[in-house]
Amino acid sequence: MGITIHGIRNCDTIKKARAWLDANGIAHDFHDYKISGIEPEKLQSWVRSAGWEAVLNRSSTTFRKLPEDRKQDLDAARAMALMQAEPSMIRRPVLTRGNLLVIGFDPARYTKALLG
Repeated sequence: MGITIHGIRNCDTIKKARAWLDANGIAHDFHDYKISGIEPEKLQSWVRSAGWEAVLNRSSTTFRKLPEDRKQDLDAARAMALMQAEPSMIRRPVLTRGNLLVIGFDPARYTKALLG
């Protein structure tokens, strides 16, 4: 089963993660959810596996620009609706391979998950 890295092409963290994969000879597909969007079922499976708090990027510019009332009283359903409407609110990168899900980039976590 192949590796897919999900994110936004011009994101610096995506660039670092893809460079790490390339440097370690790990073939991967790239899914740009700014261009292709994100399937609701896929987003829901990430939220089910990792929790919406781990998937929602509260430090994204898009999230920070939301009116305060849209950021208050978040739960899984409201967070998913925000991320579905604005995929740039999804933490980056999201790396998947079968049941493997790694959110964010950390060389040590990538090493353990993919090379360990």
